[in-house]
Amino acid sequence: MTISRMPLPYNPKVLELFRNPKNLGKMEDATVTAVAGNPLCGDMITFYLKINEQDIVEKATFESYGCAANIATSSIVTEMIKGMSLEDAWNISWKSVAEAVGGLPSIKFHCGILAVGALKRAIRKYHKNKNASPEWLKEELSFEEKQALEEEELAKMLARRMEKAGEQ
Repeated sequence: MTISRMPLPYNPKVLELFRNPKNLGKMEDATVTAVAGNPLCGDMITFYLKINEQDIVEKATFESYGCAANIATSSIVTEMIKGMSLEDAWNISWKSVAEAVGGLPSIKFHCGILAVGALKRAIRKYHKNKNASPEWLKEELSFEEKQALEEEELAKMLARRMEKAGEQ
């Protein structure tokens, strides 16, 4: 039996950002970093943000281990948030990221969710490190943060099951 995989219908903008990502790489002098995803499932993002005293994102870079959609959405998020206040960056949704890359196949929506989840984790971590709690930063996790957590927990659970199956 052969299993064929049909290529995903990525639009030209996703493919361009995948081939030529913007702001790719580790930032040594980042103010804050955050990770979302799980290496076991393959999609993983690390965001590096340089934030000034006025809470403006001066620079954003990323490292990504994953598919074209993962790299494209991470790249576009770093472009979108440059020069933004943290409050404005917080209000970016995964849907606006998907729109900014020209759309994603539904099976790849989670890549936009992970990218925004990593961004929001970075913003939350930045404020926690400063011992600050701005009014706009709610205690309850955002949709994207919750989804990233769920995906990470699911990957861990699957890894444990595979480990147990291998022991038998």
